[in-house]
Amino acid sequence: MTRIFRIGAFAAAFVFSPALMQGVSAQDKSPEKAQSQAGATGATGAIKADPLPPELRRAFEGVVRDYLLKNPAVIREAMQVLQAREEAEKQAAASLAMKQYRSELLQNANSPVGGNPKGDITIVEFFDYNCGYCKRVVPTVAAVLRNDPNVRVVYKEFAILGPQSVVAARAALAAKRQGKYHEFHVALMSAERADENSVAATARAFGLDYAQLVKDMGDPAIEEQLERNYRLAAAIGINGTPAFVIGDRLVPGAVDEAAMMEIIATERAKMKAAPKGN
Repeated sequence: MTRIFRIGAFAAAFVFSPALMQGVSAQDKSPEKAQSQAGATGATGAIKADPLPPELRRAFEGVVRDYLLKNPAVIREAMQVLQAREEAEKQAAASLAMKQYRSELLQNANSPVGGNPKGDITIVEFFDYNCGYCKRVVPTVAAVLRNDPNVRVVYKEFAILGPQSVVAARAALAAKRQGKYHEFHVALMSAERADENSVAATARAFGLDYAQLVKDMGDPAIEEQLERNYRLAAAIGINGTPAFVIGDRLVPGAVDEAAMMEIIATERAKMKAAPKGN
């Protein structure tokens, strides 16, 4: 299959090569053609290649069509290579951005923190309270924290699923001011729908000062915090939820406990192996 693919690729490159196209043009040695070519010569002395003759283009398109119909797996192989290349490029760009914004990711004093505040590795989670996959991954993160007491979590409210998601994010950050962020966070993630009603019910359930909560939700400082999260997500290439930053790795989507623990182990080993001061 590889040999067939290479032959097809070589044929395509050969047919579309400028040398061949100029060669086809050069077959016509008439004075009129020579004069036309001379007129096509620019200041640089380069000769513009004539378009591929229609009959040759049709013949080539027929060859390509027949080849792909006989070897459809080539299309899948090419798409897999393209996807792998795009993913590698995305991870490389994200890695550079994460280094640039490391302080904002890990040390923003306004971002809620869970797990071990002095843990040797940090999971940064971007989430929306109305994201089904975010709700599904809550037990995963909880299990990781139970099984690895040296993990720190930074929570980044990333409300992208509508106005009620924004209400929930504001409420959770306001609850942090009353010392109830984690309880509020888990309750909203467990709610069927995070909205004004579930916010009020959660506040009552945990004995929060609801009037103060509502007042704090309108604080411009909380709005700025959400805006900073949006800007940070855009800078490192996050456009959906959930998304995690673990060490130098961007992990989009919901992952299971085993996968998350494996990523943590890999990133922790990289950190230990890195020269001091990096």
